[in-house]
Amino acid sequence: MPAAPRSATPPLVAHTVAVFDGAALGVLSGANAGDPLPAPADSICGDYYRLAEGAQPLTLRLALGVQDTGGRLAEGSALGRAGDPLALEGRLSLMAPDGDLVEVLVLRLGARRLALPLSPLRARLTYTLIAADAQPGPIRLADVVAGAFARGTSIALADGRQVPVEDLQPGDSVITRDHAVQPLIWKGAVQLRAEGGFAPVVVQPGVMGNPEALIVSPHHRLFLYRREAKPLAGAAELLVQARHLVDGRTILRREGGWVEYFSLVFAAHEVIYAEGIPSESLMVCPSTLTRLPEDLAAPLRLAFPGLDQRLHTGADLNPEMVSRLRDRPQAPGAGLNG
Repeated sequence: MPAAPRSATPPLVAHTVAVFDGAALGVLSGANAGDPLPAPADSICGDYYRLAEGAQPLTLRLALGVQDTGGRLAEGSALGRAGDPLALEGRLSLMAPDGDLVEVLVLRLGARRLALPLSPLRARLTYTLIAADAQPGPIRLADVVAGAFARGTSIALADGRQVPVEDLQPGDSVITRDHAVQPLIWKGAVQLRAEGGFAPVVVQPGVMGNPEALIVSPHHRLFLYRREAKPLAGAAELLVQARHLVDGRTILRREGGWVEYFSLVFAAHEVIYAEGIPSESLMVCPSTLTRLPEDLAAPLRLAFPGLDQRLHTGADLNPEMVSRLRDRPQAPGAGLNG
């Protein structure tokens, strides 16, 4: 019996995010001093923000289409009721004293304003507001899918074989950069429309010594070694999200159709070899799980209760740092992509 044709309508994705109440991310000093999180349209660059001591994130379950710029609450949210609309008011860009850049989506749930950090906000740090955007355009709440390999990606095993990621099984011996051979513990899969934040990044053949194209999710981090980066980034070993390397020529985003992503989990956060390129495994920790589609996050929570892996020792670069490294003078052929 032939399979039923797929609907042309993008599916809703059950998505879990961690947010803070607007009162927990207030303006410490500046033009809006003393105010709780203001709307992006009312925010003033140069103001200082700080997360309240002891602030605890709240979990929201969202029903999102990949084209949505807002969404509706799903069952299981800590606030509101299922079906309540959630509006996206805009985006704030906050900079920590060490240069770390954190983007925060500002949400409205009824009369309540919420902050959704797209990377961790650190307690006891004062952040400077460097940009506020009340019309963020294509930003979607679904743009936080975590690292995964697309179907067909070849993974290097201990016996020398290059095995498509979809054919790997728990227990397979995978080569890692730092811990020799490690058994695969868990593999997850999810199929999504390749649109917006789910559209994969493609590293073209030969760009990083890869014989075939490497296709990964946008937030998937690739491992790069660049000696001249140490004075700027504090390390020569770098972990860079694939989306920050896109140049539209050798590394690009591919939209359209469907993409099937596979996530690989080991006992620790590892760097493995995908199409010959050192690439991260999925890091299992609370902040990562909040970025996964629920089809991946739910079985991970069951398989690894309480597991909180540490990030690999490579420096995790934010987009501003990647841009600064791109702008530094370097020898021919020694760029971030090579």
